[in-house]
Amino acid sequence: MAVWFTETFVQTGRVPLLCFFGGMVAAFGFIRLSVRLIRAQVRWWPGNITPGGLHIHHVVFGVVFMMMGGVAGLSTPDGETTWRSVAAGLFGIGSALVLDEFSLILHLKDVYWSEKGRLSVDAVFVAIALTAMLLLGFRPSLVDDIVAPGPSTGGPYVPLVFTADLALAVVTLLKGKIWTGLIGVFLPVLLILGAVRLARPQSPWSRWRYLESSRKLAKARWRERRLRVPIIRGKIWLQELIAGRHERARD
Repeated sequence: MAVWFTETFVQTGRVPLLCFFGGMVAAFGFIRLSVRLIRAQVRWWPGNITPGGLHIHHVVFGVVFMMMGGVAGLSTPDGETTWRSVAAGLFGIGSALVLDEFSLILHLKDVYWSEKGRLSVDAVFVAIALTAMLLLGFRPSLVDDIVAPGPSTGGPYVPLVFTADLALAVVTLLKGKIWTGLIGVFLPVLLILGAVRLARPQSPWSRWRYLESSRKLAKARWRERRLRVPIIRGKIWLQELIAGRHERARD
């Protein structure tokens, strides 16, 4: 285990990233446990922080942790791996607290346990997934095209490769395939699949390109009902298992 840790994280310089990842996961788990206990009105749990009747949301503490970790990381020399890792851990904790109330920031009102509050859980899941891929050694293809051009990355064709990757990513996201677009930044083949396949019915691409009576839109809606809806239900079940049950939207 020690050899694996050394080869995977120490020698590759990923220890700070590992601490960021650990801090983010631990903070998200803790804060979701805390809010669920508060919601259940468990007596022995401290509850909300409300000095003078003012409810201080945990996004405030998240901003403080991010500032502490960010400034500490920027002011620490590159060779000080230990302190850089501590700073990264603080930044990870702050990131989780901020993203966990992403919906509140977006809507400028407390929608934490409403249907709109699911967006916060989605944001945390995306951050965890992308950080995990970086830990496993994946690098965004767009970054490789810019930072490390050479024979292995396309040579003089780097600008064309970069433009093509960027265009495919934009098309995939416009088609409503968020996860495919984000993970496709690391695995470009997913961008190709996402760009050439049908758009989701409610996506901007569908509204712009598919006529209401078109066969493409009918097929997209069929796929949404038969294939994607069960996956979304599974995702919601997993989210609520981890983060608690959100109120269903009323018709």
